[in-house]
Amino acid sequence: MKIKNIIGLSIITSGLLVAGGYKIPEQSLNGMALGAAYVAHTSGADTAYYNPAAMAFMGDKQYMDAGITLAHLPSNEYTLIDPYSGESEVENILIPYSHYVANAIGDFRWGLSIVAPAGLTKRWESKYQKLFAEEFTLKNVEINPVFSYKVNDKFAIGGGLRLVYSEGVVNSDGTDIAPIKREMEGNTIEFGYNLALIYKPTSDINVAVTYRSNIDLEEDGQANLYFGGVGQQYDATVTVPIPAALNIAISKTWQDKFTLEFNYERTYWSTYKNLDFDYDRPIANPILKEKFDDPLARNWKDTDTFRIGATVKMDNKLTLMMGFAIDETPVPAETIGFELPDSDAKIFSMGFRYQQTDTLSWGAAFLYDSKDARSLERGVAENAVLTNGGTFAEGGAFLTTVGMSYEF
Repeated sequence: MKIKNIIGLSIITSGLLVAGGYKIPEQSLNGMALGAAYVAHTSGADTAYYNPAAMAFMGDKQYMDAGITLAHLPSNEYTLIDPYSGESEVENILIPYSHYVANAIGDFRWGLSIVAPAGLTKRWESKYQKLFAEEFTLKNVEINPVFSYKVNDKFAIGGGLRLVYSEGVVNSDGTDIAPIKREMEGNTIEFGYNLALIYKPTSDINVAVTYRSNIDLEEDGQANLYFGGVGQQYDATVTVPIPAALNIAISKTWQDKFTLEFNYERTYWSTYKNLDFDYDRPIANPILKEKFDDPLARNWKDTDTFRIGATVKMDNKLTLMMGFAIDETPVPAETIGFELPDSDAKIFSMGFRYQQTDTLSWGAAFLYDSKDARSLERGVAENAVLTNGGTFAEGGAFLTTVGMSYEF
Protein backbone atom coordinates (compact mmCIF):
# COMPACT_ATOMS: atom_id res chain seq x y z
CA MET A 1 0.00 0.00 0.00
CA LYS A 2 1.39 3.38 -0.97
CA ILE A 3 1.71 6.41 1.29
CA LYS A 4 -0.39 8.51 -1.11
CA ASN A 5 -3.31 6.13 -0.55
CA ILE A 6 -3.16 6.78 3.20
CA ILE A 7 -3.20 10.54 2.55
CA GLY A 8 -6.10 10.23 0.15
CA LEU A 9 -8.18 8.15 2.55
CA SER A 10 -7.70 10.70 5.33
CA ILE A 11 -9.73 13.16 3.24
CA ILE A 12 -12.80 10.92 3.23
CA THR A 13 -12.66 9.20 6.59
CA SER A 14 -11.39 9.67 10.09
CA GLY A 15 -8.81 8.78 12.65
CA LEU A 16 -10.32 9.91 15.90
CA LEU A 17 -11.79 8.89 19.20
CA VAL A 18 -15.26 10.20 20.00
CA ALA A 19 -16.63 7.23 21.91
CA GLY A 20 -15.26 4.55 24.20
CA GLY A 21 -12.66 2.61 22.27
CA TYR A 22 -12.48 3.83 18.65
CA LYS A 23 -16.11 3.59 17.49
CA ILE A 24 -17.63 6.77 15.98
CA PRO A 25 -21.45 6.94 16.40
CA GLU A 26 -21.96 10.59 15.34
CA GLN A 27 -22.50 10.42 11.58
CA SER A 28 -24.68 13.42 10.66
CA LEU A 29 -25.61 16.94 11.72
CA ASN A 30 -28.57 15.66 13.74
CA GLY A 31 -26.55 12.79 15.18
CA MET A 32 -23.77 15.17 16.25
CA ALA A 33 -26.14 17.72 17.81
CA LEU A 34 -27.95 15.02 19.78
CA GLY A 35 -24.84 13.11 20.82
CA ALA A 36 -26.12 10.06 18.86
CA ALA A 37 -29.36 9.94 20.92
CA TYR A 38 -31.02 9.66 17.54
CA VAL A 39 -32.43 6.19 16.94
CA ALA A 40 -36.14 6.27 17.84
CA HIS A 41 -36.95 9.78 16.57
CA THR A 42 -35.18 10.27 13.23
CA SER A 43 -36.36 12.74 10.61
CA GLY A 44 -34.04 13.12 7.59
CA ALA A 45 -31.94 11.15 5.14
CA ASP A 46 -29.66 10.12 8.01
CA THR A 47 -32.51 7.82 9.08
CA ALA A 48 -30.92 5.40 6.60
CA TYR A 49 -27.96 5.05 8.95
CA TYR A 50 -29.41 5.48 12.44
CA ASN A 51 -32.58 3.41 11.99
CA PRO A 52 -33.37 2.20 8.47
CA ALA A 53 -36.68 0.71 9.63
CA ALA A 54 -37.97 4.26 10.26
CA MET A 55 -37.61 5.09 6.55
CA ALA A 56 -40.97 3.34 6.16
CA PHE A 57 -42.74 6.22 7.94
CA MET A 58 -41.08 9.11 6.08
CA GLY A 59 -42.93 11.17 3.46
CA ASP A 60 -43.14 9.77 -0.05
CA LYS A 61 -40.29 11.81 -1.54
CA GLN A 62 -36.51 11.63 -1.78
CA TYR A 63 -34.19 12.85 0.97
CA MET A 64 -30.52 13.83 0.78
CA ASP A 65 -28.22 14.86 3.63
CA ALA A 66 -24.52 15.75 3.49
CA GLY A 67 -21.99 17.62 5.55
CA ILE A 68 -18.51 17.75 6.98
CA THR A 69 -17.04 17.58 10.47
CA LEU A 70 -13.86 19.22 11.70
CA ALA A 71 -12.41 17.17 14.54
CA HIS A 72 -9.86 18.79 16.83
CA LEU A 73 -8.11 16.23 19.02
CA PRO A 74 -5.98 17.69 21.83
CA SER A 75 -2.89 15.82 22.95
CA ASN A 76 -2.99 13.10 25.58
CA GLU A 77 -0.59 13.85 28.42
CA TYR A 78 1.16 11.02 30.22
CA THR A 79 2.80 12.03 33.49
CA LEU A 80 5.18 9.90 35.53
CA ILE A 81 8.75 11.03 36.14
CA ASP A 82 11.31 12.19 33.62
CA PRO A 83 12.20 10.81 31.17
CA TYR A 84 9.04 8.67 30.99
CA SER A 85 6.51 11.50 30.70
CA GLY A 86 5.31 12.64 27.28
CA GLU A 87 2.39 13.92 25.25
CA SER A 88 0.84 12.81 21.97
CA GLU A 89 0.51 14.97 18.88
CA VAL A 90 -2.49 17.25 18.29
CA GLU A 91 -4.71 16.14 15.39
CA ASN A 92 -7.07 18.17 13.15
CA ILE A 93 -9.14 16.06 10.74
CA LEU A 94 -11.91 16.74 8.21
CA ILE A 95 -14.59 14.03 7.94
CA PRO A 96 -17.40 14.15 5.35
CA TYR A 97 -20.62 12.10 5.43
CA SER A 98 -23.61 11.59 3.12
CA HIS A 99 -27.03 9.91 3.33
CA TYR A 100 -29.87 9.25 0.86
CA VAL A 101 -33.42 7.87 1.15
CA ALA A 102 -35.39 7.00 -2.00
CA ASN A 103 -39.12 7.18 -2.71
CA ALA A 104 -41.28 4.40 -1.33
CA ILE A 105 -41.99 1.39 -3.54
CA GLY A 106 -45.21 0.09 -2.04
CA ASP A 107 -44.34 -0.89 1.52
CA PHE A 108 -40.61 -1.10 0.70
CA ARG A 109 -37.99 1.62 0.67
CA TRP A 110 -34.22 1.80 0.25
CA GLY A 111 -31.46 4.16 1.31
CA LEU A 112 -27.70 4.56 1.33
CA SER A 113 -25.14 5.98 3.76
CA ILE A 114 -21.42 6.65 3.33
CA VAL A 115 -19.79 7.16 6.73
CA ALA A 116 -16.70 6.53 8.88
CA PRO A 117 -17.91 4.08 11.56
CA ALA A 118 -14.66 3.74 13.50
CA GLY A 119 -11.09 4.94 13.56
CA LEU A 120 -8.19 6.18 15.58
CA THR A 121 -4.96 8.07 15.16
CA LYS A 122 -2.43 8.35 17.96
CA ARG A 123 1.09 9.68 17.37
CA TRP A 124 3.85 10.17 19.93
CA GLU A 125 7.26 11.81 19.44
CA SER A 126 8.46 11.42 23.06
CA LYS A 127 11.04 8.63 23.12
CA TYR A 128 9.48 6.11 25.52
CA GLN A 129 6.01 6.44 23.98
CA LYS A 130 7.06 6.16 20.34
CA LEU A 131 8.79 2.86 21.11
CA PHE A 132 5.23 1.48 21.33
CA ALA A 133 3.19 3.87 19.14
CA GLU A 134 5.09 6.40 17.06
CA GLU A 135 1.95 6.18 14.93
CA PHE A 136 -1.06 3.90 15.33
CA THR A 137 -3.72 4.73 12.73
CA LEU A 138 -6.90 2.92 11.72
CA LYS A 139 -9.02 4.54 9.00
CA ASN A 140 -12.33 3.23 7.66
CA VAL A 141 -15.02 4.20 5.20
CA GLU A 142 -18.33 2.32 5.14
CA ILE A 143 -20.87 2.06 2.33
CA ASN A 144 -24.17 0.98 3.89
CA PRO A 145 -27.12 0.23 1.53
CA VAL A 146 -30.30 -0.42 3.53
CA PHE A 147 -34.00 -1.21 3.12
CA SER A 148 -37.20 -0.91 5.15
CA TYR A 149 -40.53 -2.74 5.08
CA LYS A 150 -43.71 -1.33 6.62
CA VAL A 151 -45.50 -4.22 8.29
CA ASN A 152 -48.42 -2.00 9.32
CA ASP A 153 -49.10 1.58 10.39
CA LYS A 154 -47.35 1.01 13.73
CA PHE A 155 -44.49 -1.35 12.98
CA ALA A 156 -41.64 -1.57 10.45
CA ILE A 157 -38.41 -3.50 10.05
CA GLY A 158 -35.20 -2.75 8.17
CA GLY A 159 -31.62 -3.76 7.61
CA GLY A 160 -28.71 -3.61 5.26
CA LEU A 161 -25.23 -4.60 4.16
CA ARG A 162 -22.09 -3.02 5.58
CA LEU A 163 -19.12 -2.78 3.23
CA VAL A 164 -16.02 -1.37 4.97
CA TYR A 165 -12.76 -0.39 3.35
CA SER A 166 -10.00 0.01 5.92
CA GLU A 167 -6.37 1.10 6.01
CA GLY A 168 -3.96 0.82 8.93
CA VAL A 169 -0.54 2.18 9.80
CA VAL A 170 1.61 0.94 12.72
CA ASN A 171 5.00 2.57 13.31
CA SER A 172 7.19 2.02 16.37
CA ASP A 173 10.57 3.69 16.82
CA GLY A 174 12.84 2.76 19.72
CA THR A 175 16.09 4.17 18.31
CA ASP A 176 16.36 6.77 21.10
CA ILE A 177 16.57 4.01 23.72
CA ALA A 178 17.00 0.72 21.79
CA PRO A 179 18.14 -0.13 18.22
CA ILE A 180 14.73 -1.39 17.02
CA LYS A 181 12.08 0.02 14.70
CA ARG A 182 8.88 -1.14 12.93
CA GLU A 183 6.98 0.25 9.93
CA MET A 184 3.79 -1.49 8.81
CA GLU A 185 0.97 -0.57 6.43
CA GLY A 186 -2.03 -2.67 5.40
CA ASN A 187 -5.56 -2.55 4.07
CA THR A 188 -8.65 -4.71 3.70
CA ILE A 189 -12.29 -4.85 2.55
CA GLU A 190 -14.71 -6.53 4.94
CA PHE A 191 -18.47 -7.07 5.20
CA GLY A 192 -21.13 -7.01 7.89
CA TYR A 193 -24.82 -6.27 8.32
CA ASN A 194 -27.23 -4.16 10.34
CA LEU A 195 -30.83 -4.78 11.49
CA ALA A 196 -33.49 -2.41 12.81
CA LEU A 197 -37.11 -2.18 13.92
CA ILE A 198 -39.43 0.59 15.04
CA TYR A 199 -42.77 0.42 16.85
CA LYS A 200 -45.18 3.33 17.26
CA PRO A 201 -47.67 2.45 20.02
CA THR A 202 -49.11 5.99 19.78
CA SER A 203 -48.57 8.91 17.44
CA ASP A 204 -46.19 10.62 19.89
CA ILE A 205 -44.12 7.65 21.13
CA ASN A 206 -41.51 5.66 19.20
CA VAL A 207 -39.70 2.54 20.39
CA ALA A 208 -36.70 1.36 18.37
CA VAL A 209 -34.04 -1.35 18.39
CA THR A 210 -31.01 -1.48 16.09
CA TYR A 211 -28.09 -3.87 15.81
CA ARG A 212 -24.84 -3.48 13.88
CA SER A 213 -22.76 -6.62 13.44
CA ASN A 214 -19.12 -7.12 14.40
CA ILE A 215 -16.65 -6.68 11.56
CA ASP A 216 -13.11 -8.05 11.92
CA LEU A 217 -10.68 -5.89 9.96
CA GLU A 218 -7.80 -8.09 8.81
CA GLU A 219 -5.26 -5.50 7.68
CA ASP A 220 -3.01 -7.18 5.12
CA GLY A 221 0.19 -5.49 3.95
CA GLN A 222 3.92 -5.23 4.51
CA ALA A 223 6.10 -4.65 7.54
CA ASN A 224 9.69 -3.47 7.74
CA LEU A 225 11.50 -4.47 10.95
CA TYR A 226 14.86 -2.90 11.81
CA PHE A 227 17.58 -3.83 14.27
CA GLY A 228 20.65 -1.60 14.47
CA GLY A 229 19.62 0.16 11.26
CA VAL A 230 19.43 -3.07 9.22
CA GLY A 231 15.92 -3.93 8.00
CA GLN A 232 14.00 -6.96 6.81
CA GLN A 233 10.69 -6.81 4.93
CA TYR A 234 7.82 -9.20 5.71
CA ASP A 235 4.30 -9.79 4.46
CA ALA A 236 2.19 -9.15 7.54
CA THR A 237 -1.37 -9.09 8.86
CA VAL A 238 -3.05 -7.79 11.99
CA THR A 239 -6.75 -8.01 12.91
CA VAL A 240 -8.78 -5.47 14.89
CA PRO A 241 -12.58 -5.42 15.26
CA ILE A 242 -15.30 -2.89 14.63
CA PRO A 243 -17.46 -4.25 17.46
CA ALA A 244 -21.13 -5.18 17.31
CA ALA A 245 -23.47 -2.63 18.89
CA LEU A 246 -27.04 -2.92 20.17
CA ASN A 247 -29.17 0.22 20.60
CA ILE A 248 -32.51 0.35 22.44
CA ALA A 249 -34.25 3.72 22.30
CA ILE A 250 -37.54 5.39 23.14
CA SER A 251 -38.76 8.87 22.27
CA LYS A 252 -41.72 10.99 23.33
CA THR A 253 -42.99 14.10 21.53
CA TRP A 254 -45.16 16.82 23.05
CA GLN A 255 -47.41 18.99 20.82
CA ASP A 256 -45.25 18.24 17.75
CA LYS A 257 -42.64 20.66 19.11
CA PHE A 258 -40.55 19.08 21.85
CA THR A 259 -39.05 15.59 21.64
CA LEU A 260 -37.02 13.77 24.26
CA GLU A 261 -35.15 10.57 23.40
CA PHE A 262 -33.37 8.14 25.70
CA ASN A 263 -30.92 5.68 24.20
CA TYR A 264 -29.09 2.73 25.74
CA GLU A 265 -26.19 1.29 23.76
CA ARG A 266 -24.34 -1.95 24.45
CA THR A 267 -21.04 -2.28 22.56
CA TYR A 268 -19.50 -5.75 22.38
CA TRP A 269 -15.81 -4.90 22.68
CA SER A 270 -15.01 -8.24 24.33
CA THR A 271 -14.31 -9.66 20.87
CA TYR A 272 -11.00 -7.75 21.02
CA LYS A 273 -8.83 -10.33 22.79
CA ASN A 274 -5.35 -9.79 21.34
CA LEU A 275 -3.31 -7.49 19.16
CA ASP A 276 -1.39 -10.09 17.19
CA PHE A 277 0.87 -9.35 14.23
CA ASP A 278 1.40 -12.34 11.92
CA TYR A 279 4.35 -12.48 9.52
CA ASP A 280 5.00 -14.67 6.49
CA ARG A 281 8.08 -16.24 8.07
CA PRO A 282 9.68 -16.54 11.51
CA ILE A 283 11.57 -13.54 12.93
CA ALA A 284 15.07 -14.74 13.77
CA ASN A 285 16.14 -11.84 15.98
CA PRO A 286 14.82 -12.63 19.50
CA ILE A 287 14.56 -8.95 20.49
CA LEU A 288 12.47 -8.07 17.42
CA LYS A 289 10.34 -11.15 17.99
CA GLU A 290 9.63 -10.21 21.60
CA LYS A 291 8.79 -6.57 20.84
CA PHE A 292 6.97 -6.88 17.50
CA ASP A 293 5.75 -10.48 17.09
CA ASP A 294 4.58 -11.83 20.44
CA PRO A 295 0.78 -11.32 20.86
CA LEU A 296 -0.29 -8.45 23.09
CA ALA A 297 -3.27 -9.21 25.31
CA ARG A 298 -6.10 -6.68 25.06
CA ASN A 299 -9.07 -8.42 26.75
CA TRP A 300 -11.37 -5.44 26.31
CA LYS A 301 -14.75 -5.51 28.02
CA ASP A 302 -18.27 -4.88 26.75
CA THR A 303 -19.47 -1.36 27.57
CA ASP A 304 -22.67 0.55 28.28
CA THR A 305 -23.42 4.04 27.00
CA PHE A 306 -26.41 6.09 28.16
CA ARG A 307 -27.59 8.95 25.95
CA ILE A 308 -30.34 11.55 26.17
CA GLY A 309 -31.25 14.01 23.43
CA ALA A 310 -33.75 16.85 23.15
CA THR A 311 -35.18 18.41 19.98
CA VAL A 312 -37.15 21.69 20.09
CA LYS A 313 -38.98 23.03 17.04
CA MET A 314 -39.28 26.81 17.28
CA ASP A 315 -41.87 28.98 15.54
CA ASN A 316 -39.31 30.69 13.27
CA LYS A 317 -38.19 27.73 11.08
CA LEU A 318 -35.47 26.94 13.60
CA THR A 319 -34.93 23.56 15.27
CA LEU A 320 -32.66 23.36 18.32
CA MET A 321 -31.01 20.14 19.48
CA MET A 322 -28.89 19.15 22.46
CA GLY A 323 -27.55 15.94 23.96
CA PHE A 324 -25.65 14.38 26.82
CA ALA A 325 -24.06 10.95 27.20
CA ILE A 326 -22.12 8.91 29.74
CA ASP A 327 -19.67 6.63 27.97
CA GLU A 328 -17.59 3.77 29.38
CA THR A 329 -14.15 2.81 28.18
CA PRO A 330 -13.62 -0.83 27.19
CA VAL A 331 -9.88 -0.69 27.97
CA PRO A 332 -8.82 -2.43 31.22
CA ALA A 333 -5.91 -1.05 33.22
CA GLU A 334 -3.95 -4.27 32.71
CA THR A 335 -3.72 -3.94 28.93
CA ILE A 336 -3.86 -0.19 28.35
CA GLY A 337 -1.29 1.03 25.81
CA PHE A 338 -0.02 4.21 24.24
CA GLU A 339 -1.87 3.45 20.99
CA LEU A 340 -5.17 4.05 22.83
CA PRO A 341 -4.93 5.53 26.35
CA ASP A 342 -8.71 5.59 26.68
CA SER A 343 -10.84 6.48 29.71
CA ASP A 344 -14.50 7.00 30.69
CA ALA A 345 -16.09 10.11 29.23
CA LYS A 346 -18.96 12.55 29.39
CA ILE A 347 -20.23 13.87 26.08
CA PHE A 348 -21.95 17.25 25.63
CA SER A 349 -23.50 18.33 22.35
CA MET A 350 -25.73 21.00 20.81
CA GLY A 351 -26.77 22.25 17.40
CA PHE A 352 -29.44 23.79 15.21
CA ARG A 353 -31.13 23.33 11.85
CA TYR A 354 -32.76 26.16 9.87
CA GLN A 355 -35.50 25.47 7.30
CA GLN A 356 -34.44 27.83 4.52
CA THR A 357 -37.17 26.74 2.06
CA ASP A 358 -39.73 23.94 1.85
CA THR A 359 -37.03 21.70 0.40
CA LEU A 360 -33.72 22.99 1.81
CA SER A 361 -32.42 23.15 5.38
CA TRP A 362 -28.99 23.71 6.84
CA GLY A 363 -27.34 23.89 10.23
CA ALA A 364 -24.37 23.34 12.50
CA ALA A 365 -23.53 21.26 15.57
CA PHE A 366 -20.82 21.08 18.21
CA LEU A 367 -19.77 18.16 20.42
CA TYR A 368 -17.28 18.00 23.29
CA ASP A 369 -16.00 14.61 24.42
CA SER A 370 -14.56 15.11 27.90
CA LYS A 371 -12.28 12.24 28.88
CA ASP A 372 -11.71 11.55 32.58
CA ALA A 373 -8.13 11.58 33.84
CA ARG A 374 -6.90 8.02 34.38
CA SER A 375 -4.35 7.10 37.04
CA LEU A 376 -2.59 3.74 36.87
CA GLU A 377 -1.47 1.82 39.92
CA ARG A 378 2.09 0.62 39.91
CA GLY A 379 2.51 -2.98 38.79
CA VAL A 380 -0.95 -3.32 37.19
CA ALA A 381 -0.37 -2.50 33.50
CA GLU A 382 1.54 -5.03 31.42
CA ASN A 383 3.20 -2.34 29.27
CA ALA A 384 6.89 -1.98 30.24
CA VAL A 385 6.53 1.76 30.87
CA LEU A 386 2.97 1.93 32.18
CA THR A 387 3.66 -0.77 34.78
CA ASN A 388 5.45 2.02 36.68
CA GLY A 389 2.10 3.77 37.12
CA GLY A 390 1.45 7.35 36.02
CA THR A 391 -1.54 9.35 34.85
CA PHE A 392 -3.17 9.99 31.48
CA ALA A 393 -4.95 13.35 31.25
CA GLU A 394 -6.42 15.77 28.68
CA GLY A 395 -7.20 14.18 25.29
CA GLY A 396 -10.86 13.97 24.31
CA ALA A 397 -12.26 15.69 21.22
CA PHE A 398 -13.91 18.87 19.97
CA LEU A 399 -16.09 18.29 16.90
CA THR A 400 -17.84 20.90 14.75
CA THR A 401 -20.23 19.81 12.00
CA VAL A 402 -21.92 21.80 9.25
CA GLY A 403 -24.45 20.20 6.93
CA MET A 404 -27.47 20.63 4.72
CA SER A 405 -30.48 18.56 3.72
CA TYR A 406 -32.58 18.56 0.57
CA GLU A 407 -35.99 16.96 -0.05
CA PHE A 408 -37.59 16.57 -3.48
